Amino acid sequence: MRVAFDARPVTDGGGIGRYARCMLDALLTTAPDGSELIPTHRPRRRVDVFHSPWMDGTPLRPTCPTVVTIHDLHHLKRRGEAMRSGMRFKLRRLAIERATRIIVPTEAVAADAVELLRLSDAHIVVIPEAAAPSLSRRPPDEVKRTRERYGLPDDYLLWVGGMEHPDPRKRIADLASAPRNLPLVLVGSTSRWVEELQGVTLTGHVPDDDLAAIYTGARALVFPSDDEGFGLPAVEALACGTPVVACDVPALREVLADRATFVARHDVAGLLAAAERAQRPAPPPPSWSWDDAAQATWAVYVEARAAG
Repeated sequence: MRVAFDARPVTDGGGIGRYARCMLDALLTTAPDGSELIPTHRPRRRVDVFHSPWMDGTPLRPTCPTVVTIHDLHHLKRRGEAMRSGMRFKLRRLAIERATRIIVPTEAVAADAVELLRLSDAHIVVIPEAAAPSLSRRPPDEVKRTRERYGLPDDYLLWVGGMEHPDPRKRIADLASAPRNLPLVLVGSTSRWVEELQGVTLTGHVPDDDLAAIYTGARALVFPSDDEGFGLPAVEALACGTPVVACDVPALREVLADRATFVARHDVAGLLAAAERAQRPAPPPPSWSWDDAAQATWAVYVEARAAG
């Protein structure tokens, strides 16, 4: 079986980029005998299946069975964002309807896909994500050096994610302005709007070794989102031994279960207070790995080829 994988998102600094990089590596590692994975969004040779790891890469006129990964559908839940997406999303939605199989990271996103996109649940497969192998607990001397490199305090609360564009569901501005006793560190690619926030420390995008040390050194990861598709930073934090405090939304509850402290969805002040009380050791992350995800994805390719 020959599979074309759209590798364009691997350069993205956010969650889709993380998914594409980890999934591509794991697919190459776990490829069944006789299978070939071709990293391209324009296969020039005959392939059996095409996989787009993001909605934007879904072909409108597929020439072979297509698998597409949908990470979340938050923009369809906010009327303003849905209206702004206009014709572009209408075409993307049509492309998704023509896909042979849809991969989602949680049952919560699967339910959204059925409700908001009117997709058949028979075509949807839930495959969870995982922390990258490079993200693990780091020793104190490495944590100390990393703190010094980025000018971080000895004790801090942490938020991790992309900040190139304002995203109302992430509530970063609310997090920055809420009362707290510990410094707040924001890690991820930035832009002007977030650089104008007061009372926070910005690191920008950091390599995985530094990210693991920053996770390890934090009092807790704070997750104020009012909607999520999976919540990968929370799993990454647990892999580094860091407690997680999150707002209680379906996907996070599904993924984290009793591994995190949950507060009411709109209680940002309560979230910060609970994070300041967090104690180590944090529970271990879910045992699911990227190799597990890749093997499940190869099985989806077999299904898609047969259905196509």
